Amino acid sequence: MDDSNDTRTSLVKGAKDIAKEAKRHAVKKVNKVVDSATDEYSQRKYSRFEDEVDEGDDFYHNPPRQDGGYNDHDQASDASDATEGHDDEDEIYEGEYQGIPAAGDRRAMEGQVALGQPVTDSLRERKELEKERQADEEELAQQYELIIQECGHGRFQWQLFLVLGLALMSDGVEVFVVGFVLPSAETDMCAMGGSNSRSGWLGSIVYLGMMVGAFFWGGMSDKVGRRQCLLICMCVNGFFAFLSSFVQGYGMFLLCRVIAGFGTGGVVPIVFSFFAEVLSREKRGEHLSWLCMFWMIGEIYASAMAWAIIPHYGWSFSMGSAYQFHSWRVFVVVCALPCVCAVVALTFMPESPRFFLEVGKHDEAWMILKQIHDTNMRARGQPEKVFTVNRIKIPKHLDELVEMKSESGNPVSKALFRSKTELRGILVNFMKCFDYPLKENTIRLAIVWFTLSFGYYGLSVWFPDVIKHLQADDYASKVKTHSNERIEDFTFNFTLENQIHTNGVFISDRFVNMKLKSVTFIDSTFLNCYFDDVTSVGSYFRNCTFIEAFFYNTDIDDSKLIDGTEVINSSFHHNKTGCQMTFDDDYSAYWVYFINFLGTLAVLPGNIVSALLMDKIGRLSMLGGSMVLSGISCFFLWFGTSESMMIFMLCLYNGLSISAWNSLDVVTTESFPTDRRGTGFGFCNALCKLAAVLGNVIFGSLVGITKTIPILLASSVLVCGGLVGLRLPDTRANVLM
Repeated sequence: MDDSNDTRTSLVKGAKDIAKEAKRHAVKKVNKVVDSATDEYSQRKYSRFEDEVDEGDDFYHNPPRQDGGYNDHDQASDASDATEGHDDEDEIYEGEYQGIPAAGDRRAMEGQVALGQPVTDSLRERKELEKERQADEEELAQQYELIIQECGHGRFQWQLFLVLGLALMSDGVEVFVVGFVLPSAETDMCAMGGSNSRSGWLGSIVYLGMMVGAFFWGGMSDKVGRRQCLLICMCVNGFFAFLSSFVQGYGMFLLCRVIAGFGTGGVVPIVFSFFAEVLSREKRGEHLSWLCMFWMIGEIYASAMAWAIIPHYGWSFSMGSAYQFHSWRVFVVVCALPCVCAVVALTFMPESPRFFLEVGKHDEAWMILKQIHDTNMRARGQPEKVFTVNRIKIPKHLDELVEMKSESGNPVSKALFRSKTELRGILVNFMKCFDYPLKENTIRLAIVWFTLSFGYYGLSVWFPDVIKHLQADDYASKVKTHSNERIEDFTFNFTLENQIHTNGVFISDRFVNMKLKSVTFIDSTFLNCYFDDVTSVGSYFRNCTFIEAFFYNTDIDDSKLIDGTEVINSSFHHNKTGCQMTFDDDYSAYWVYFINFLGTLAVLPGNIVSALLMDKIGRLSMLGGSMVLSGISCFFLWFGTSESMMIFMLCLYNGLSISAWNSLDVVTTESFPTDRRGTGFGFCNALCKLAAVLGNVIFGSLVGITKTIPILLASSVLVCGGLVGLRLPDTRANVLM
């Protein structure tokens, strides 16, 4: 009898265990299905963290204590339930909370239907749901601000600051790389012979890639995440930047730079959106301004490397018989290093928790917030301090109809459908930036971005070219002229520079191991002359005659023999192939790069001042004041008649304008809600690059013609943009909606 009872008891216990195990797996499967449906078919689908019975006991009914905790009446039991784990059967790990409602939760089932079907709003009016969502978003914004304050500002933010700073630095480098290497690349790849207008268009091609990239990657970051998009666009930039240093064709070089620009175009909107979402309100203005400094550091880095590397022609090396890896290619490789470092460092950083909350991934968001808190507390020497947040408000999402794609489709059609869907989503999100109440602010921001960029990038092209033009005029004024000379049986084994020879006669002369630098022979005759190892830079033979001349290892070819020059009974042997370049022969190379370096170095004081005063005098005052002062400084360029005066004005303009850039970055970040922050910032940054293209072309075409139009145009545009900037709303008190 006892054995029978024991057997019956064992069977009952076993049946209960089997039923409990089956129930546990069923609950897990239901939760997994709900989560999958939420992520797949609902864009930014939000679920409630609180049970309906706890609707009133949310975050705001329990204000934080001075020590960072919460005055919940049942805090001990709630914290235990949320963080300690009830028992093994509930499978709640330490730190986990009930983020996704259970299958039987009435509120989870209220507006949700079968998998793949749109959520209906039949139970409530659409306007009522929109008002509820708006209220939930405001509540989440306030709660998130308090959570970030509890996490503190410490080691985590500084680590992310350095990583995102490297990414921003690579963007600053990319903006100036093509401008620095374009003259060298044109010479090396035999693409010379263009006007200033043509050079302006070629230098602007990269900005076109950046313009498309800013809009695309900014929009994608609102859909798939800040970190993931930043990693992808940085990888695109780094790969094609490296590739551009090895390609031989000039067209292929520009194509690689365009694609690299497309990649780096997303850096600015993503970086500022990412960093702002881990900063508390009182820290945001100052630390976003410090982050801006990395863009200027990238500019300084590019200028310094150009000054140190490009003029050193001797740094080149051969790859095969015809391929030369010149110094400008070394410069391109060196400029890609910040991008590579940023990609490596970014792999160790988490996603933005604010983005995860926006798309309904509350578990992931909570874990990252806990990581931020624990990292900062350990750095402060308080590892025992517990992250007390266990509930986060998640807004109600208004679901929209999502077209389903057949599972039987081939991978190509699926990829095309996915791409089409993502692009449509970006455009829809972009159009929301022009809905009330964002429309007016978006238009004003666009105007300020366009005007500031047009003036800044236009003058960035105009300043160096004007200085080079002044140098060229001074150089030309020192030219030596020789007429009707007759030289016979003489050996030229030294450098001839900045000379014009007219109606000369050279008989049985030897030009051996020499250089011709900016030398022009006009209507001259060379009879039985010998040319050996001659390099000519900026030198030409116009309407000259060569009779029985011998050329060996020279770069004198049809491009140098112009305007009816005749070659009679002469021979060319082992001519130097390709376009020869050497910065030892460029009288202005060192000076031009040094001027660019000084101009970029001048922004550091302005950057430091703007960071320290951003929260004290306000974003708008700094933005409008900086743009107006920059416009006034441009006007005084009218009185610049010397190199030293122009260099001083360049440094002054750069130092004044940097505060406007920093303020504009901060205001733009704080003006858009989280689900449109990347899209709105990307649109403004795309306008910035469009203005840079127009500025490069317009200002570049006016170099050497007139300085009145560039000065008046830049001054008026900057002043008008500054006045519009003063009409923007003050965002200092904004929480991240």
